[in-house]
Order: sequence, then structure tokens, then C-alpha cells
Amino acid sequence: MTALILAGSRPEGEPFALAQGYRHKALIEIEGKPMLSWVCEALRNAGFARVVVTSNVDEILKLAGQAGAETMPAESGPSASVAAAFERFGAPMLVTTSDHPLLRADWVRDFVADTPETCDLSILLANRDTVEAAVPDGKRTWIRMADGHWSGCNLFLLKTAAARRAIDLWGTVEANRKRPLRIAMQLGVGTLLRFVLGRLTMQQVAGRLGLRVGVDARVVAARDGLAAVDVDKEADLVLVRSIMAGRGG
Repeated sequence: MTALILAGSRPEGEPFALAQGYRHKALIEIEGKPMLSWVCEALRNAGFARVVVTSNVDEILKLAGQAGAETMPAESGPSASVAAAFERFGAPMLVTTSDHPLLRADWVRDFVADTPETCDLSILLANRDTVEAAVPDGKRTWIRMADGHWSGCNLFLLKTAAARRAIDLWGTVEANRKRPLRIAMQLGVGTLLRFVLGRLTMQQVAGRLGLRVGVDARVVAARDGLAAVDVDKEADLVLVRSIMAGRGG
């Protein structure tokens, strides 16, 4: 199985990273190591013989090589980078991001083990109770569903070759990110209405989106709420540094 780490960047750089004195946030050091190094280490410890990093930043590519990872140039967006890597390495492929220094090998192993045997792809999400039990004071963005509030964990498992069709859907979402109505219409009118009324569970939304492109898509609930904590802003960095210091790295 291949593990893919997305580390693309805008040509002008990332304001948050630049404010920290780095060109890319994956280079920001936590407990003496760049974030990317922590992610690579977790995936190695999870048993992945092949770890691939996609980026268009020279420092990232060099660091990835030092960590024993293969490298690929980043494409025009995350979905295009995943598509290029999937074309090259195929399924199964685990996808994550370079701004997830808390990532642990056991989370990855649990995610793979908890993914139903028969599905084509799975997405790791954490429910609010689990996240707040782990980080009581953390600020998260929640997706409100009939079965509670959920937050993403930046972990995806493209389990079969059929998952390629879901990457195309991801590309459509990216292309229409400023047109939310077009994205919502991917659900279909009936499903969209039930979604707006709060009558669908997260699993039902994933399943129905998957059916639109002919794949069996499942949601896997994270066992540890810390899996939903990545680094997008200064407050996240302060929180993660505190957690890592308490963890002893």
C-alpha cells in the first residue's frame, strides 16, 4: 500500500507559513522536527514501505528525500495531485496532508482496520464528543448532520481501482469551491433537501455521493479526537506544540 502526503503550495507562498518565517507550513519545526518529518515518521511506523510526497517547493522535496520518501511534483490542486499519484501507484492508497504532525501510526492502522472490507474508499472523520474529550478548548469547524457534528481528519483510503471516479468528483468540488450550490447539487435534489433539513447522517451523505459516481464510499469514525487537529493557523500551532511537548515528541 502507498501512503501519499499532499504538500502543495500556492506560488506566492502561504501567509501563515511566511508569518512563521517559512515558505511552507510543513517546514515549521515542532519539538525540533519539521511537521512533514513527523508525518513521514508516523506513516513509516504504521508499516508503509512506500511513502510519497507531492510538492512544488524545493525545500519540501529535499526534506522528503531525507526522510526516505519518494517525491512527485504537485499538480494544479490536491485532487489533481492525488489523480497523478493514483495513476502511477494505483490502489490501495492512503492519502493525508503534510500539516498533521500529531498523526500517529496507531490511528492509521486503526483507520485501515476499521474500513469495511467491501468498500471502494473511506474517509476518517471525528465526531464532536470525541474531539472535545481530547481537546476541550479547541476550536474546530463542524459539519452538522442528523447523527451529530463531525470534523475532518485529513485521512482518506482509496481502497480499490474504482476510487478513481471519486477523485474526479473531488476535482469537481475544487473547481466549484466558490459556487456552493453547484457542489450541493451533486447530491441530487431529494438528497439535498434532506441534507438541508438535517435528516441525513454523515454515513448516508457519503454513501449517496459515492453512488453518484458509482463507488461504495464509507465514513470511519476516529477513535481519538486528536486526529482532527491539524495546523492551519497560529492557534493550531500553539495547541499542537503544547500537545507534542506533553507527549514528549
